[in-house]
Amino acid sequence: MPEITERVRWRWIEISAVVLTGVMKYVFMDWLELRVFYIVAACLFWITFIYLRYRRNNLILKQWGFRKKNFKKAFYFLSPFALAAIVGVIWYGIKFNATFLNRNVIPILLLYPAWGIIQQFLILALVARNLFALQTFRLSKIQIILLISAVFSLVHYPSFPLVVFTFFMELLFGLAYFRWRNLWPLGLYHGWVASLVLFFVLGRDLWDELWSIF
Repeated sequence: MPEITERVRWRWIEISAVVLTGVMKYVFMDWLELRVFYIVAACLFWITFIYLRYRRNNLILKQWGFRKKNFKKAFYFLSPFALAAIVGVIWYGIKFNATFLNRNVIPILLLYPAWGIIQQFLILALVARNLFALQTFRLSKIQIILLISAVFSLVHYPSFPLVVFTFFMELLFGLAYFRWRNLWPLGLYHGWVASLVLFFVLGRDLWDELWSIF
């Protein structure tokens, strides 16, 4: 019984920490406009958390979804979404005269997936997985996927297009996670698609934003 109580306590701590991370997004990114500082700080904090949890339980990475198994299945399942998103971004960029010849998009395409992996780890491995394990709610997987998709989309407020886009994106990611329990393709697609949206839809150069803080 004490072991079960400790496990439940940890699940609530993890969920609460993710909620606090989401609240901090509004403070640092939306209010103070310290976007890159927030992303770097959040990545460092959660990477440290992952390492410390792994030190206590060397099976936790696989349980969360950091594993090779089912990578290809999840990757191929999400590939139509990624293709549709890229086509949509190109169409939008052409219609509104976006500058496609921007070399800064290359380093962001390489680096931003790390932030995508962290986000999917938070919303799926720490929130969705823990909610499903907690007997207090007795929510089905579909209900949890809808819930976390709504929460994840609201984090992207006040950009209405991003709210809608991220809701449906997370629906697919939630289905893929509960079916194959692999975070890698989810984070990769998240990072790649988000990079293109930032540059060619929202008109943001994250590489310049990064160096502007130094």
